[in-house]
Amino acid sequence: MEYRTIKIKLDGKTSRNNMESLINKNTQITLQNDIVWLEAVIETALALYFNNESEYKSIKQLTPPEILEEDKSGYAQILRRHHLIFEERLMLIMALIRHLKPQSLDLFLIKNKSLNTEFSEFGGAKDEKQYGFVPTLETVCFLLGGADDIEIRMEFMKIVYEHNNLYKEGILEAKKYPVALNESLQLSEEYTGIIITNKKYVPQYNSKFPAEEITTKMDWDDLVLETRIKNQLIEVKQWLEHSDLILNQWKLDKTLKPGYRVLFYGPPGTGKTLAATLLGKAIDTPVFRIDLSMIVSKYIGETEKNLGRLFDIASSKGWILFFDEADALFSKRTDTNTSNDRHANQEVAYLLQRIEGFDGLVVLATNLQTNIDEAFLRRFQNTINFPKPKYKERKILWENLVSRVFEVEEGQEVLDTIAKDYELSGGEMINVLRYCAIKAANKGEKKISFTNIMTGIKREYQKSNKTFN
Repeated sequence: MEYRTIKIKLDGKTSRNNMESLINKNTQITLQNDIVWLEAVIETALALYFNNESEYKSIKQLTPPEILEEDKSGYAQILRRHHLIFEERLMLIMALIRHLKPQSLDLFLIKNKSLNTEFSEFGGAKDEKQYGFVPTLETVCFLLGGADDIEIRMEFMKIVYEHNNLYKEGILEAKKYPVALNESLQLSEEYTGIIITNKKYVPQYNSKFPAEEITTKMDWDDLVLETRIKNQLIEVKQWLEHSDLILNQWKLDKTLKPGYRVLFYGPPGTGKTLAATLLGKAIDTPVFRIDLSMIVSKYIGETEKNLGRLFDIASSKGWILFFDEADALFSKRTDTNTSNDRHANQEVAYLLQRIEGFDGLVVLATNLQTNIDEAFLRRFQNTINFPKPKYKERKILWENLVSRVFEVEEGQEVLDTIAKDYELSGGEMINVLRYCAIKAANKGEKKISFTNIMTGIKREYQKSNKTFN
């Protein structure tokens, strides 16, 4: 059987668009090779089943095509990373073929003339939304020779039930588990996106995944905190960078649980969200802020169900989950005087279980540490206080926010006076900057006045009902 090959020589001048074009071209060739292989497998399996002439005695003589060394596409990476065996490679391309080239499956639409019905041994599922043949695991079993051979059938069932990477890793998804042979071959939304776009999967915010990805253009130098606090954050970052070495290569996974749990506490605007986002940026992994309003439900069992769905999607991805204003769900447990109290405590217990089993970073953020249940606090690897910035930090923040962009009409030294006299959080300073930027833009020059800065500060004080002098 002949497969297409390609050799591409890249230089330092290769543009991003050209690189994406080459990746897409490689993807098409790899997929086309697998489609050619699958079509040969189908034709051979049918020929063997109906005792027609065939140059092969078994479909396993049809070796799957090699993956092109130059192919860095999402599909090729799936094949490499998961080391799929023959049966799994067949399952994967069978799940894809219904979308890429459904006519390749038309051979399964032939009828059993003696019974005037479909061949039940071919498998297949009914799908009103899709024309043509919808393959199932039974279809793969038939291709392997399991229509009449009980040994082959049992061996394939064992692969599906016990050792299947495709379902364990969420590449394929099933309606029910354990997976039965009448299950349609369905590629998950995540891996469909990876194969189509050649990019990391980022789920969209919806009722099934009530979390939004948060990003920042800032860097570590923009996070102005006391040295002691920043060192604690660096410790978390170092865990994220070296957890594979510690757990897997050094074999400490027997003693240490995977994942990391940290509590951020302190007043609003002190950098808790920014710190979580920068941790993700440091290791190039998504950070998702959880919408607790869509998680917590007054109906018994619904909160656990919502949490379970969230953690199921996020598991084994290495993502960072950021529970902002976490008091609503993680607050102190109550005495079990009523059924509602018992229900609330069940939610806490379930959440503890899922957080401890999560293999990524979980960050809980709250304004007051005392609001968090002690059962949670014992399970945190780290608790980090984000206080309002002192004079030294305020001065650096004002200089970073203002001096990099604007000229202060009365001179930059007034920023030192403002830093001494007015206690503001970083978030409040950013609000003052926005106000001043609007005034500067209205004048058409990159200058801000002391008066505008003071007006912005006064507005922030009024929001918090603080006395402004």
